[in-house]
Amino acid sequence: MVANDPDAGSVTRVVERVDSGDLRSAKAGIWSAYVFSKAEQLGLPFSEVEISVDAGIAPAWRFDPGEASTKPNAWAIHIHGMGGKRAGALRGVPVAQRLGFTSLVVSFRNDGEAPPSFDGRHTLGQSEWLDVDAAVQYAVDNGAEQIVLFGWSLGASIALRLADLSAHSGRIVGLVLDAPVMDWTTTLIENADASGLPRPITALGLRVLQSPEMRWVTGLKDPVDFARLDWLSRASEIKKPMLVLHGLEDPSTPFHVTRRVAELRPDIVRLVAFDTTGHSHEWNVDSKRWEDAAAILLESKRDEVSDLKESTAQARG
Repeated sequence: MVANDPDAGSVTRVVERVDSGDLRSAKAGIWSAYVFSKAEQLGLPFSEVEISVDAGIAPAWRFDPGEASTKPNAWAIHIHGMGGKRAGALRGVPVAQRLGFTSLVVSFRNDGEAPPSFDGRHTLGQSEWLDVDAAVQYAVDNGAEQIVLFGWSLGASIALRLADLSAHSGRIVGLVLDAPVMDWTTTLIENADASGLPRPITALGLRVLQSPEMRWVTGLKDPVDFARLDWLSRASEIKKPMLVLHGLEDPSTPFHVTRRVAELRPDIVRLVAFDTTGHSHEWNVDSKRWEDAAAILLESKRDEVSDLKESTAQARG
């Protein structure tokens, strides 16, 4: 990066690659936290797999750790955020792969890759978790004994719900959550405030989303149950070891909610704060610190798999 007259606010950056579009003719663009837009950009062997979900087939990328891995029964499932695609979750794959985990990077309803839901509406994780649960089933069918969930933003909400409700919850041994939405009510209110929306309008909108009688307005098949998606109020119900990586000045998901959950559950939640003002930019700001923190959780869970297999073999012997 070369700065040109920074006092005037001008910065020149080197464009390393163009994944889509034509820079010469483009008239607008957006900044994204995505580092990889395609699985092959990781430089790791992968395969395209299909996950059977309620509405059809959801595509996923599978990264196997290689024949040298001694931990074939440890899996990591990577869940992207709202408005994104599975490529956004690729940042978590390298550290999982290095530690011998099989990684599954999944899609889910209404993300533009998986089949849409019947109503075509996002439900803040309330129903999306079912598609990721199908990915958990795929992992179990392929030998997964212990699973770590990586969730980004909305994906973190999905991971929390999955760990709570999945029939395979007993196999889910840990969560790595980046910029998580721990409480949708607070998150939506603060985002509305930041956009200048009057509080009474925000309150009305939240009531409409929760009302069975107002589904004709929202188009939702089922109203949103914000209480079940509130892990600040439900902190005592969190049962899985959790690493949370979150920017201090995240403009989309309130850091103070994450911090309070960590304060309420210091026995099970480890919070690593990053000095960033972007949403889901933690890995981008300091990938080594991000991966070092994730490795601590992954190594402990990987070793549990090994210990479990060894004790089972001894019992059989």
